[in-house]
Amino acid sequence: MTTDADHPRLSAHFRLQWEEAQQAWVLLYPEGMVKLNASAAEILKRCDGSRDVPALVADLETAFDATGLESDVRAFLDMARQQRWVA
Repeated sequence: MTTDADHPRLSAHFRLQWEEAQQAWVLLYPEGMVKLNASAAEILKRCDGSRDVPALVADLETAFDATGLESDVRAFLDMARQQRWVA
């Protein structure tokens, strides 16, 4: 479970990049690739270890002029941690 004190960062075995052929952000790893939707990519772009979860949520809410993103962001981070995309 993601806590306020966590500073999510992309795991060392994954690389986030724009894939022109897919016209999408993808996570690359030695065994393959995961095509991401726009929301997942925006969250993962901010998983650099420099911000805690509340700051990450605040940054997304500011960038997209939105409120109430916290539960969706936390759910995604929990799933990404289970997939070992983030540490």
